[in-house]
Order: sequence, then structure tokens, then C-alpha cells
Amino acid sequence: MASSDSATAPADHKRPRGLASFLRSQMRNIAPFLTLIFLSAFFAIASPSFATIDNVGNILTQVSVTGIIAVGLTFVILCAEIDLSIASIANVTGIAVAYFTLQESYVNIANVPMPGIVAILLALALCALLGLVNALGLTMIGIPSFIMTLAMMQIAAGVSALLVRGQIAYKVPDLITTLGSGSIGGIPWIVIVAAVMLLGGHLMLTYTRFGRYVYMVGGNREAAEFAGLNVKLILGSVMVISAVCSGIGGMLGVAHFGSAQQNEFDTYLLDSIAAVVVGGTSLFGGRGGIGNTIVGLFVLGVLNNGLDHVNIDSFLKILIRGLILLAALIINVYAQRLREQAAD
Repeated sequence: MASSDSATAPADHKRPRGLASFLRSQMRNIAPFLTLIFLSAFFAIASPSFATIDNVGNILTQVSVTGIIAVGLTFVILCAEIDLSIASIANVTGIAVAYFTLQESYVNIANVPMPGIVAILLALALCALLGLVNALGLTMIGIPSFIMTLAMMQIAAGVSALLVRGQIAYKVPDLITTLGSGSIGGIPWIVIVAAVMLLGGHLMLTYTRFGRYVYMVGGNREAAEFAGLNVKLILGSVMVISAVCSGIGGMLGVAHFGSAQQNEFDTYLLDSIAAVVVGGTSLFGGRGGIGNTIVGLFVLGVLNNGLDHVNIDSFLKILIRGLILLAALIINVYAQRLREQAAD
């Protein structure tokens, strides 16, 4: 009997430690999900108008532009880099597509109107070019991504100012108008586009060689180099992906808002970073993904929408968002420390 008891005792002791270890390792994923459940339950009780199908649709629409921009930013943060130019690139791309649409009658040949797709392609080329400049500054010159994209934020803002010169543009190609403000079967096209891009980003990160390389570069850059990966190419690629996603979000956002004007997307920088970080993607790279970003988007969407339903002070709303972001950062750093301790 004594030998039986001694044999079972260690197993009993291992269970709590195993569960505790699992919870600690998954804290970055569990905390955002629990936060989403708590916020949803709180606002559903506090406001009868919150927990309705129509309001769910409102939340999805409200987070769509942020979601599109956050797809590319997720790639960047997974590589342990940052892109502070996303909002400015979104803004300049939205302005550019409106600008090129207005200029069609001046640049066409023999008075043959250019199709709207040309304006779209030119705007996409612009945002890809800005992303390429970020990539070259980071990989070829060695400028830290924080500084490089901070400079690009100013450059893109300057280009926006030159294009609009204090004016407001309203005309964009019909395709952009449809995708940004139209709907099909009662579902806004912009929600569908955001869902497709989030799904595409998830599939790329999960099932492609490039996605595995992104995690490898973010998890251990030196090991990735020793494994023969072209780390600079991966880093440059994610910067371009981030810029293009921002450009798409900017074009659809202009159509959704109904106009293109300077500083229109300034708030999307913090929103996009918050969505990725609050969702649980590690700022230190190599951990997280699009699934975490989706949870983060819903946390922010439910929070912003729910605070509007309970008629809370707008200044307090900003404070609460900041506190939630701070909590996410604390969890992020703490989870990284636990990971390092486990590795030791």
C-alpha cells in the first residue's frame, strides 16, 4: 500500500503544476478572450440596445478599416518590428485615389476617359512604394523600424498635404465606392473585404513557407540567419505588406467616410497597434497571429461601441482605452518573462 501511495503522489503533484504551467504559457491568449467576454456581458446588462443583431453589424462595420490595416501590422509585429506610418500611408493612399480620379480628364489621351481601375492601381503603387522605402531604410541602411517609419509618417503626411492643399475630395472610383460604402444581402462590402483579408493573412501565416519564416525571424533572428533564411528579405516584405494593407484600408475608408481629407486616419495608428497587442501578439515577435488580432479588434469594437451605449464621458472613454492598452502591454511583457524563465 505504501508503494502504491508513493507512486500516485508524484502524479497528483504534477497535475496542478502542469495546469498552472499551461495557464501561464497561454496567458497572452486567454486574457484577451476573457476580457472580450467580460466587456460583452457588462454592456449587454448595462444597455438593452447593445446586445442586438443590428448592433453586432455596427461593431463589425466600425472595426473593418482597423482590421484591414491591422492585417499588415500583425506581420510586422510578429517580426519584432513596428510600423508607425500605417495611418499616414492609409491617409495618403485614400487621398491619392481621389486625386487620380479627379485627374483622369487631364491625363487621358485623345479624350478617352481612363477607367477607375487605373486610379486604384496608381494609388496602390504609391503605398507599395512608400512601404518599399521603409523596407530599404530598415534592411539596407539599418535604420531601426521605429525611426524609419516615424520619418515615413511625416513624409506621407507631407504628400497628403501637397495633394489636397487644404481641400476635401469626394469622388473616388465606382469600385471603391461600392466596396467602401455598399452592401450585398444586407452585409456591408467593407466587412466582407476585412474578413477576406484577415482570412488571407491567417492562411499565409499558418500554411505557407513565408508565414513560417515570419515566425522564425520574429522568434529568433540569429537562428533564422544560421538556418539560411534571407532575414532582410522577410523584414522588407512585411514592411511592404503592411503599407499595402494600410493603402487598401485607406481607400475603402475614404469611400466609407464619404470624403478624402488630411489627417483623416490619424486615430487608426493607435487603434491598429492596440488591436494587435491587446489581442495577444507579442511585441517581442514570434508569438501570436491573425486570430489574436481578430480578438483584439472585437475587444476594441465592443469597448468603443459599448461606451457609446452607456453614454459615458468621451474623455473618460479615451482614458479607459488607454488603461486597457496598458494592461495588454503589461501582460505582453510578463508573458515574455515567463517564456524566458521557462527556457532557462
